[in-house]
Amino acid sequence: MDCPSEEQMIRLRLSDMAVASLEFDLPGRHLVVCHAGEPSEILQRLVPLGYGAELVATTPIQANEVVPVAEANEAKILWILLVINAAMFVIEMVAGWLGNSAGLLADGADMFADAAVYGVALYAVGKGAKHKLSAAKLSGLLQLVLATGALSEVGRRALAGSYPDEMAMVGISLLALAANIACLLLIFRHRQGGVHMRASYIFSANDVLANLGVIAAGALVAWTGSPVPDWVIGALIAVLVFTGALRILRLR
Repeated sequence: MDCPSEEQMIRLRLSDMAVASLEFDLPGRHLVVCHAGEPSEILQRLVPLGYGAELVATTPIQANEVVPVAEANEAKILWILLVINAAMFVIEMVAGWLGNSAGLLADGADMFADAAVYGVALYAVGKGAKHKLSAAKLSGLLQLVLATGALSEVGRRALAGSYPDEMAMVGISLLALAANIACLLLIFRHRQGGVHMRASYIFSANDVLANLGVIAAGALVAWTGSPVPDWVIGALIAVLVFTGALRILRLR
């Protein structure tokens, strides 16, 4: 467990159990679960996910010691993040198609993956496990379609030898970079707070790296006169989205 999408899958996996709160430490790969019942029941749910779950310690607590983590202001920020990522998904997909850039298309798919995670988290609030799982599966299916399409585009452009518009790559990626930096600034105060905020902070930080990758690829295209850097960064980002989609679709 080391990324926000895995956190969301853990939440979905435990959504129908008597869990009072979940406290994630993604960098440290630790999870604290406040729950009723036996710890073995929690572990049985987490092991099949393949994240290397194991019981480190268990301590009895009183009901009044559990502090809820959901806050209204955090939900508002998640809505803003959702809108920003959804808007950039549309912009990058259109620009990637018109600019013949596999990198922009793949980064657009990555933006959708982020928006889907935020959307599922918000949609699932107050709903039962069945609704949560259905929403997650839908987002995973859409991510899979987009990632497959992006990989196909990389292959098609490589076979056709199409040359991307390096100025579009750099320009749109700078816009996406600004959007993700804005997301980071929005959640900076909450990065050590609620688990959703910590997850969102890490997600946005990862997106900044992807944006920098596309910018670097655009610069290399302009410098070398070769479209290969665009194909490489497009394939790498698409594979990441594809892998995340498969993990969501394997949820039971």
